[in-house]
Amino acid sequence: MRELRGTGVSAGIAIGPVKVLEEARQAVRRTVDDPRAEIDRFRQAQQVSMDQLAKLREDTAARLGEDKAELFDTHRLMLKDPDYVEGVEGLIQSDKVNAEYAVDATAQRFAAMFAGMDSPYMQARAADVQDVSRRLIDNLGSGAQAGQDGRPAIVMASDLAPSQTAQMDPTQVLGFATSQGSANSHTAILARTMGLPAVIGLGQDPRPEDQGLTAIVDGSQGLVLIDPDQKTLESYKIRQREFRERVQLLQELKGKPTKTKEGQEVHLYANIGRPSDLDAVEANDAEGIGLFRSEFLYLESEDFPTEESQFQAYKEVAQRMGGKPVIIRTLDIGADKQVGYFGLEHEANPALGYRAIRICLTRPEVFKVQLRAILRASAFGNISIMLPMITSTKEVDQARAIIDQVMEELRGRGEDFKEDIQVGIMVETPASVVMAPELARKVDFFSIGTNDLTQYTLACDRQNPNLGQFADPHSPAVLRMIRMAVDAAHQAGIWCGICGELGADRDLTATFLDYGLDELSVSPASVLPVREAIRAR
Repeated sequence: MRELRGTGVSAGIAIGPVKVLEEARQAVRRTVDDPRAEIDRFRQAQQVSMDQLAKLREDTAARLGEDKAELFDTHRLMLKDPDYVEGVEGLIQSDKVNAEYAVDATAQRFAAMFAGMDSPYMQARAADVQDVSRRLIDNLGSGAQAGQDGRPAIVMASDLAPSQTAQMDPTQVLGFATSQGSANSHTAILARTMGLPAVIGLGQDPRPEDQGLTAIVDGSQGLVLIDPDQKTLESYKIRQREFRERVQLLQELKGKPTKTKEGQEVHLYANIGRPSDLDAVEANDAEGIGLFRSEFLYLESEDFPTEESQFQAYKEVAQRMGGKPVIIRTLDIGADKQVGYFGLEHEANPALGYRAIRICLTRPEVFKVQLRAILRASAFGNISIMLPMITSTKEVDQARAIIDQVMEELRGRGEDFKEDIQVGIMVETPASVVMAPELARKVDFFSIGTNDLTQYTLACDRQNPNLGQFADPHSPAVLRMIRMAVDAAHQAGIWCGICGELGADRDLTATFLDYGLDELSVSPASVLPVREAIRAR
């Protein structure tokens, strides 16, 4: 048994086989005696990959819709592309090299070609050819590709990018364990949204030989056990059952008001990234959606999502929530959420760079597509718009001007929408806190993004695991920022909530109640535990 310790970021216990997600790596070059046999190996791996992609396409279409499944059609076409196949087989034949190296070398050449093109769409194909080639190399290995046996597994990796987590099938994941990451990384946020145990910051990359071994992830204690002995395994099965029983007891809070013993009421909403998260929202009795992270619609797409595809997603959420509030954050791309087809330049410090509202205001053609979709969907439910990364009243004025332009366009098209739709902002920078009194007079609500507010207030990169001891969200500086934003909102007569991960921190529930916060929006799995804490106050 091997024991790894890190930081628990999502409570619970997962027990199951390990699925190792390895980072892209260059294949080792070997000389082969029989190029013909090596070409046969390549063709066999090619067919296995085609079959896998066909299954992934079928599953994705059923789960997320036809538009999301088109990615796998693109990958299958690449696998059969004559130039690509000729490049691999020609290299094997001429240089007498192993198939893994030939695939890797061909992929690098094609990726460089795509990346050098002027079109952002074609530049994004560089990532596709790399992805297809990694699949081929995996299938050229001695073992089956991770996760292809249909068994749900514990995902282990050095770290997970938002684009990776966005395309994961929740039914195939039991828990997460990563060697890097932070409590506010997107791996952690995804785990909490899905209600799955997760440990980050283990300090050791997963070993390839761990693939398929039984593991235990204790998200409460920040502990991962690889290949546990029978006594340990049985002990954790008991703990797992007890945790599930505790979760079941919380179900008794469904339908009960989120109100303190003295009658102070707080709206308790949920954070989501896609319509499929609504099952968890409904199962945990959230009173609304306090944060719809719309950028996941972009992360899951191979090109800019159309107005119609976005409209259908927003409409589905609005209708299923049945008149309950649905707050949609406009796209927050940039920083650690990179999307190839946006064609963003590399930045030395992307957290302080071109992201969120800055992209929307300088690329209004992208912003308007999303706004049209949101406004059209507002005719089917109680939708509000939330603008991220606001630092000045000028940005709010510019965004509202674009919203007004889009409204006029929709009137001209004869489209129905909510004319009095509420527009709020994320308070997640020190500038927005300092300017809160002025900002509050221009918007309908504040929602405090504590993840970024902590990062910017304490000057600690939220993705840097080495800063965990310094990036303290309980810092008096951060709490004072929150209190200032709440007071400014109330003085202007608007409501103020929290949609960052700190909203689920029950050690601070009493503090937030004292501040007079009107709303808390948390991961679906945290709704009932937070309701319990509020009702106990």
